[in-house]
Amino acid sequence: MVCNFEMMEKLAVPSPTRIVLLVIDGLGGLPNPETGKTELETASTPNLDRLAGKGVCGLADPVGPGITPGSAPGHLALFGYDPVSCNIGRGVLEAVGIDFDLRQDDVAARGNFATLDKAGLVTDRRAGRISTEKSAELCHPLDGMLIDDVEVLVRPLREHRLVAVFRGEGLVASVTDSDPQRTGVSPRPVEALTSEAGKLADAANKFLARAGAVLAKHHPANMVLLRGFSAQPHLPPMTKIYKLKPAAIASYPMYRGLARLVGMTILDTGMTFADELLTLKQNYAGYDFFFVHAKAADAAGEDGDFDRKVKIIEGIDAALTELISLEPDVIVVTGDHSTPALLKGHSWHPVPVLLYSRWCRPDRATEFSESACLFGGLGRMPSTQIMPLAMAHALKLAKFGA
Repeated sequence: MVCNFEMMEKLAVPSPTRIVLLVIDGLGGLPNPETGKTELETASTPNLDRLAGKGVCGLADPVGPGITPGSAPGHLALFGYDPVSCNIGRGVLEAVGIDFDLRQDDVAARGNFATLDKAGLVTDRRAGRISTEKSAELCHPLDGMLIDDVEVLVRPLREHRLVAVFRGEGLVASVTDSDPQRTGVSPRPVEALTSEAGKLADAANKFLARAGAVLAKHHPANMVLLRGFSAQPHLPPMTKIYKLKPAAIASYPMYRGLARLVGMTILDTGMTFADELLTLKQNYAGYDFFFVHAKAADAAGEDGDFDRKVKIIEGIDAALTELISLEPDVIVVTGDHSTPALLKGHSWHPVPVLLYSRWCRPDRATEFSESACLFGGLGRMPSTQIMPLAMAHALKLAKFGA
């Protein structure tokens, strides 16, 4: 079941109450074989546990049971958008997130600098997470390539990440990724999924071949992998659907881009979670909905570093006193997807959800964990239902029907 925008628009009412949606990226995990506890269950989280004890908990499926979500659909669902029909490619999100002037006919792709061995096999999809400064240096000779009549504009993101924008007439984004999403194999050729997409597939493959030649001597970043080819979509803004004045606080471009596409104001912030909470405090009076994004737990999960993910969750919890002191009318804490360290990647497992409000009906959960949320009062639900629940608990929805 997805959020009914037509119903939301009719029922939503402006009010002075405030909602804070804290998304701990990659929050969900799997039990450590030695302890039987997940990262969240292992971490000491007194602030989250206290909120859970006063609030109501549950589990959420970002896309559907058994479906492993990417970050974009995971977040879209949290904002109430159907992640299937409103799916947005990663490239557009990255481009918009850095304020790139994306034109109507442009096609953008998210890129990684990666490491290939002498046999042409991927040994590291992230090139050792090279620095942002090094990434910017390597983007320079790739930027502005002209492939037949297609211009390729390349911009650095954070660390090993980049965005490549293909600009020209007749480009259709229906192509496959070159990123194989695993090591020990060769990069994939970009293939057209429709007859109209042949021009883009050809341009992308020629660009990648040239990029490999340019980067050949720059080990570990000796290749580029592309994924998420996409053109700019048109989504109804949250301001119209929910009658909110929403703001986003996120340090990574992709999440700022996604928030901008759904109509949020993007607030300038620093690179740490503490910086984000300071931004929240400084802007608290100006908005009634805040999306706050914490990235580091996801990166630790993808690196397979169980202990680091535990420490990151503990650090987020310790900093939450700053958020709690603002006394938001509604606090929602959840993730966009699970990233168990045991799997070193996103997974299909449902994500813990905590909703705190003075108007909620508390359940018996006394801690915020996967096992406690399994028996929480919210039950197991689609992530798209979180936004209507937050609105209701902020007294921002009128009665339906007579």
